[in-house]
Amino acid sequence: MTTTEREIAAALLEIGAVKLSPQEPFKWASGWLSPIYCDNRLTLSYPTLRTQIKEALVALLQTHFAQAQAVAGVATAGIPQAALVADALELPLLYVRPAPKSHGTKSQIEGKYEKGQKVVVLEDLISTGKSSLAALEVLRSEGVEVLGMIAIFSYGFPLAKEAFEAANVPFYTLSNYTALLTEALRKEYIQEEELATLQEWRNAPEKWK
Repeated sequence: MTTTEREIAAALLEIGAVKLSPQEPFKWASGWLSPIYCDNRLTLSYPTLRTQIKEALVALLQTHFAQAQAVAGVATAGIPQAALVADALELPLLYVRPAPKSHGTKSQIEGKYEKGQKVVVLEDLISTGKSSLAALEVLRSEGVEVLGMIAIFSYGFPLAKEAFEAANVPFYTLSNYTALLTEALRKEYIQEEELATLQEWRNAPEKWK
């Protein structure tokens, strides 16, 4: 576990971007029950943390995708993070809508791009990977070369890992669920006896009760 993984996890807990509630779980739009709720949009309201995340995302991109020619955000939560990274690297910015506009040009990709352009996609959060991969396929369908994806946080679901591997898309995140549980226990956001159920959820979220 890296220092960055621990620091980002601790910061997300501290500002309330991540809430852990194994006894009174949240309900996702999919109908899944979840002991965790994550809203990384909150990080944008904390300038010091916002800068830390921006710099860490830039470093991640430069390490794994140094040949990138543009950055694409996934609407909506990935857009501000992508804008910060694109600005820091002086790269073009794109963003991908969940569906084409119903008016005007009916575009699904906003921004100037070219076929063959090497693009890195940026998300705030990777859960099942479904919406992230949908955005990647939109870019690919327009002839854009997607190098991979970077994000702030991942739940680390096995099904997401399998989906990204099947799509041949490498992805990297600043922090993850394992680091989060480690920091949550260390800072007493959760108790030792709650760890088992929290770990069970990550392994099979669709079956967790």
